[in-house]
Amino acid sequence: MRPKHVVVLVAAIAAMPFLHGGGTFQGETGGTKIAFTSNRDGNYEIYIMNADGSGQTRLTKDAADDVSPAFSPDGSRIAFMSFRDGNYEIYVMNADGTGQTNLTNNAADDLFPAFSPDGSKVVFASWRDRNWEVFVMSADGTGVTRLTKSVASDDKPAFSPDGSKIAFQSTRDGNDEIYIMNADGSGQKRLTSNAAYDTAPSFSPDGSKIVFESTRDGNWEIYVMNANGTGVTRLTYDAATDSLPAYSPEGSNVAFQSDRDGNWEIYIMNADGTGQKNLTNNAASDADSSFPLRQKR
Repeated sequence: MRPKHVVVLVAAIAAMPFLHGGGTFQGETGGTKIAFTSNRDGNYEIYIMNADGSGQTRLTKDAADDVSPAFSPDGSRIAFMSFRDGNYEIYVMNADGTGQTNLTNNAADDLFPAFSPDGSKVVFASWRDRNWEVFVMSADGTGVTRLTKSVASDDKPAFSPDGSKIAFQSTRDGNDEIYIMNADGSGQKRLTSNAAYDTAPSFSPDGSKIVFESTRDGNWEIYVMNANGTGVTRLTYDAATDSLPAYSPEGSNVAFQSDRDGNWEIYIMNADGTGQKNLTNNAASDADSSFPLRQKR
């Protein structure tokens, strides 16, 4: 059985982590770009836009679904997953859509790519060992290494800004919870403990916070906690589904997807949950957002 987010991606959404990338962009407006997924042209493709929602441009043009974009640290490349080979594989392309290259070539699905802060590695989830596990590889697709070994599903990984940790979601305790581990797979530790689902972790640029989605209050909402799992705080309060959050390069905003307008759209809010604003307004599904992180100076 595929994880929840894969089913959602195929059926209605995609995933954009704005949590990986960004040395050359100049903040949330006037320079920072957001990558996202949309089916406005008939199937799921990768698009890019300015952080205020303007300048929406299509980057991929393929009959298969292209979803889950993630910027490299310098903003020059975008990793994504594509079904163009008959199953989901990890691809990379230049930020203008050129140079699309397959990084994985496996009969099993490879999902949810995310760059390391120095751009040298890509972490992802894979079914190649007949169970969802977290893997890491060099940014050119070589040196694939398995990091988790659990009978449960481990997926949706995200590097910490200093590259020393990887957060991920796991069902090893009976339902989806947020875990953290060292970048080599050691020291796996549970951060959340709730009867509801806690999923889709994303680090703040300074590494002090993790934003995530949860059903702990009855429907999917966005939450934030300290990187050690303490201080859980709810950010969104809406009867609709709010999911797949990610921090902006400066950490002052969080982007997320919501179906509060009747279909999936990209929203942005202040890091404390105030000032929620719609960035896309399309009859199709716009989801799965990601923009590059400014590197620590």
